[in-house]
Amino acid sequence: MTVRVERSRDTLLDFARSERSFRLAERRRITGFSNPTVKAIRALREKKHRKAAGRFLAEGLRLLTDARESGRLPEVLVLSDARDPHPLLAELEAAVAAACGEVLETTPDILSRITGKGNPQAVAGVFAEFDTSLAAIDRSAAPIWLVAQALRDPGNLGTMLRTGDAIGAGGLILVDDCADPFGVEAVRASMGAVFTQRIARARWEEFLPWLRSDKGQLVAASLRDAQPYRSAPYAAPCFILVGNESRGLPEDYEAACDLRVSMPMKGRADSLNAAVAAAVLGYEVLATLQG
Repeated sequence: MTVRVERSRDTLLDFARSERSFRLAERRRITGFSNPTVKAIRALREKKHRKAAGRFLAEGLRLLTDARESGRLPEVLVLSDARDPHPLLAELEAAVAAACGEVLETTPDILSRITGKGNPQAVAGVFAEFDTSLAAIDRSAAPIWLVAQALRDPGNLGTMLRTGDAIGAGGLILVDDCADPFGVEAVRASMGAVFTQRIARARWEEFLPWLRSDKGQLVAASLRDAQPYRSAPYAAPCFILVGNESRGLPEDYEAACDLRVSMPMKGRADSLNAAVAAAVLGYEVLATLQG
């Protein structure tokens, strides 16, 4: 039986309100695939259900530990009853319980049904989605920001978040129709950076006026009227813009940039993967700004 979106949201919100005096010994155990809680959490693998519930799913002890260390805890923690003891897992469970979240225990088969993986990790969590408005971005918080236009591959999106974390960027701004940053594939590919990087979503018509309202250099990876990326005059805060995986950036978007740079292509390929281009350019900007 299909679970209605409204019920998914109500069920998840009920989790956060219940068991205010919860103790670690009182985990709620689930053993049935048809349990409405299982259906509600499993539904978060689909974008329409994530959007309706305002929640997303993350899997794995390392990723959930990164979330906790970044100040974000799951509202619902799901544990496999076949898990091995681990101090980080115990700390995570205690933190969720102290925050009045809910801890569920279930079988590996049910956890596999929830996460969509044949060999799931021992823990998964349900998180509230973050504020993704441009108003939540403080451009002065970091010298580098990544910007992706019409990025459609969730793996590339997650990799860009991971790259941003590595180079000390403030976050990733998604322009126009991009993959969902809270989708399971993107969250997994981010390796925890979805919790350390600011994420914003906007149309180009919103983003450009916002950018021009304060300091910010917009740099595009481009082949049009571009200078070598190694000798370009980068300035903070630098917003590194990459385009769609197959089409690149629209010409008028490139024309609006302060700087267009190109990277040498020595072989037959005429372009780099979008996430790879962002990483190469990001490290060059970092090196330049650090002097």
